[in-house]
Amino acid sequence: MWQLIKEDVTCVFERDPAARNIFDVLTCYSGVHAILFHRLNHWLWSHRLRWPARFLGNIARWLTGIEIHPGAKIGRRFFVDHGTGVVIGETAEIGDDVTLYQGVTLGGRTLNEGKRHPTLGDNVVVGAGAKILGPFLVDEGARIGSNAVVLEAVPAGATVVGVPGYVVRCRDADANCLEMVRNEPVESKKPIFDAYAVSSGDEDDSLSDISLSDLQEQIEALRAEIDELKAANEPVSKRLGTQ
Repeated sequence: MWQLIKEDVTCVFERDPAARNIFDVLTCYSGVHAILFHRLNHWLWSHRLRWPARFLGNIARWLTGIEIHPGAKIGRRFFVDHGTGVVIGETAEIGDDVTLYQGVTLGGRTLNEGKRHPTLGDNVVVGAGAKILGPFLVDEGARIGSNAVVLEAVPAGATVVGVPGYVVRCRDADANCLEMVRNEPVESKKPIFDAYAVSSGDEDDSLSDISLSDLQEQIEALRAEIDELKAANEPVSKRLGTQ
């Protein structure tokens, strides 16, 4: 338990350049406070002390703005940055070295009592405001862009954006990922960490390329239509005079 707590605190320095020292992290980081509460609450839940676990979980939510059900299973070196509005459901499972940003929801879509929340593999990063809804796997190394709504499984190394979420990049030559990608995958070095689940600028943003390309095509089509309308509405005398 103490080793888990130590790792939860020290991993902050690897993912947040604003972290200055241990005292700063322990006293000022709501994400750290939330996971420390959860380690205790999950131990109580696992030992069938359900009410104390839920009660302390509610206290943690009041203090941190982060709601983690005591039944959720969370791996090592878990970090919630900023944190306000994060919700993690009862049957959610989270691997090692996972990072969530503010406003993330790991939720369900049914009232079934069984598995109804997502499973996040190791090294997953979920951007601000993203919603992952359902009992499926977001595989190792995946990136979920800010405000994406993910409703189906995500292959390893994929970057998902949009509503509903779709794959725009594959970090590895994973067949499942390449089949799902909407555009040509961008080859890039596999990073240790991506803040907010987006590129740091060292590689092309494939989503932006698609948007600009589509926009240019639409502009050219509109210009052609405008020219046709001008020609159709031009006075006959003017057209004759130019001949």
